Formats: sequence, C-alpha cells, structure tokens
Amino acid sequence: MLHWFLHSIESCATLGQRPEWIASVEKITFRGSLAAMVSFALAVLLGPRIIRWLGERFREPNVSDSAEIQRLHREKHATPTMGGLFIVAGLVTGLLVFGDLANRYLQAALVVALGLTWLGAADDLMKMHGIGRGLSPRAKLLGQTAVATLAALLVWQYQSSSGQAFPMHLPLLGSLPDLGFWFVPLAVLVMVGSSNAVNLTDGLDGLAGGCLIFATGAMAVVAYATGHVELAEYLHIPRVAGADEMLILCGGMIGGLLGFLWFNCHPAQVFMGDTGSLPLGGLLGLVAVVARQELLLVVVGGVFVVEALSVILQVGSYKWRRRRIFLCAPLHHHFQLKGWPESHVVVRFWIASAFCAILGLAALKLNVTEPTRHPAPYRATAENTDHNVILP
Repeated sequence: MLHWFLHSIESCATLGQRPEWIASVEKITFRGSLAAMVSFALAVLLGPRIIRWLGERFREPNVSDSAEIQRLHREKHATPTMGGLFIVAGLVTGLLVFGDLANRYLQAALVVALGLTWLGAADDLMKMHGIGRGLSPRAKLLGQTAVATLAALLVWQYQSSSGQAFPMHLPLLGSLPDLGFWFVPLAVLVMVGSSNAVNLTDGLDGLAGGCLIFATGAMAVVAYATGHVELAEYLHIPRVAGADEMLILCGGMIGGLLGFLWFNCHPAQVFMGDTGSLPLGGLLGLVAVVARQELLLVVVGGVFVVEALSVILQVGSYKWRRRRIFLCAPLHHHFQLKGWPESHVVVRFWIASAFCAILGLAALKLNVTEPTRHPAPYRATAENTDHNVILP
C-alpha cells in the first residue's frame, strides 16, 4: 500500500521534480524496518486482548505420550493457544502496508502465510475439541504440500517468464546447472520440511519463537544480498531480481515474533500452536527458496534440523530395533528428562540457533567457484531502490 502510494505521488509529480524524500522512504531497508516495528507494536498492544479472547475459547490440553513430560508440564494445562494468529496478522499487515504487492514473491508469501495458518488452525481446533490428536499426519502433509506447491508454482512461473534460471547454490562449491521444472518439487520439499521442523521445535516456552528470530534474521540478510546487484556479485551468489523484497516479509516475521515472545516467555501466557508454527516454518523455507539458498537453510536452521532428525531417528530406531536413542523426542524433551530446567534448555537452544545463523552467513563468502551469471532485464521497481545500478 505504501509502495503504491509513493509511486502514485511520483507519477503525479512533474518530470524532473521527484521529491527526494520518496527515494528514502521507498528503500527496502526502511520499509522492512517499518514492517518489523508495526508488527511488533500490534503484537504487544493487542496481545493482552487477544490472549484474553483466546483464553475464553481456545485452551490447549496438556497431552503427551510421555508421562514424565506430562508431569513436568502440568502447570501448562489449559494455557491459551493459537497465539500464532497475532504473529501472522502482524506480518501480513506489514506485507500489505509496506510491501510491493506486485512482487510475485510477496504474493507467494501471502499464499503460504494464509494457507498454512488455516491448516494449523484446523489442527489446533480439532485437538481442543477432542477430535483425535488433530489432523492425521497424512491430511496435514497433503495440506502443506498443496499450499507449498501453489507458492512454488508462482515463483517458478515468475522467474521462468522473466528469463531467470534456477541454479541450486551449494556453499563452498558454487552452483549446480539449471534445475528447470525440478525447482518446483525441491521448493515444495524445503517449505514442507521447514514447516514441520519448526512445528516439532515448538514444545517449550519461547523455544521456537527465539530460534526463528535468529534464523529469519540470517535469511533476511541472504535474501537482501541475493536481490542486490553488487552484493550478489561480491558474494559470488546467484542474483535473483526482486528477492530483496523478502526483507519486508522477514521484518514482519521478526517484529511479530519479538512481540509474541513478550507473552510466550516462561511461564507462557499463550502458546503459538500449529496456527503459528506451520506458517512461520513454511515462510522461512520460502525465503530460502526465493534466494536460491535451500542448502544454506540447513545450516542457518540447524536447530530445527536437529530437532526433526531426533524424531526421525527415535521413531526409526524404535520400529526397527525396539530401542530408543533419546530419553524422549524431540531433542529438547531429552534434555528436560536429563534434569535441565526449561529455561536452560530454551536459552541454550537460542545460543545454538544464533551460532548456526552466524555460521550460515559466514558460509556465503566461502565459494570456490563463481556461478554463471544469468542477467535479468532491468525493471524499475522497488528491487532497485537501494542502489543506482542499472541492470543490463
């Protein structure tokens, strides 16, 4: 909305009399900061009312397959859930107000945010009304795949129509040849995998939210560099025109998560629920897909990867050998059963997430080969507002 308003003012101005303040306000970094501040303010100011409303209608039962975990979490029984609603509301507001809605990547972000929020809300509501354990794993996976496929097709159609290639960037090695339409299943795998990994991590007060802030911050830097002509050239990473607009999305996510942590820190007043974890994980995966840094996400989101792997290994080991590897999975529950206080587990996982984010950013410059350049035609949009380089 703001982007459209500024362009309307500019189009009405006499040629050569473009107000200087428009160039400053149009900058992606400025709009991303505004998106973060608005999302944070909405979460903090509206949080108490939303939590009170959720508490009257949506309280999460304390259910766990582990009797010991259920005992440790007995004080969490009937805590309001579906707090992801005001995180998603804040970031969507940031996108609508400060984003360039003509940007196909932001359109894909809206698809992921709204689609997976609806899916997560359906799962949470079924749990609270005692309909089994929520959506079946198959139904949830099908829903995630459908939403991710639609978003991936939007990205693929836009990039292919603008003549951009689909290389797969490998840290330390450079880029593989153009993936073509194989980009779509890869993108779906990344978004669905990231969505489920964040969902599995959301088990302690503030755990998923804090780790997401570090991972999203790192991917925001990556997306901005990918869409910036000079930075992409300097870092030897594929240039994706318009990818820097994802900074608006990341700003909204970080602001909303900071506001949510105000109420989700131990002892939590509200839980994120699948309503928040599914879309936020999917959006993190989308940023990596747009920036063509799918494998870098494995490093940046290392905590989420390890949490998901701990569940896979635990289930596989028990099915094949009837023996458990961990005291309990996901991994954060293993440390709880080893006697770590919940606050220690959360803060130490935050530290690990911050380290993974720093390691991922450092890996950007560790390329031994420079990728083949696929210049895209110049388009005078917000993707070029932070620099004065005209693309060929």
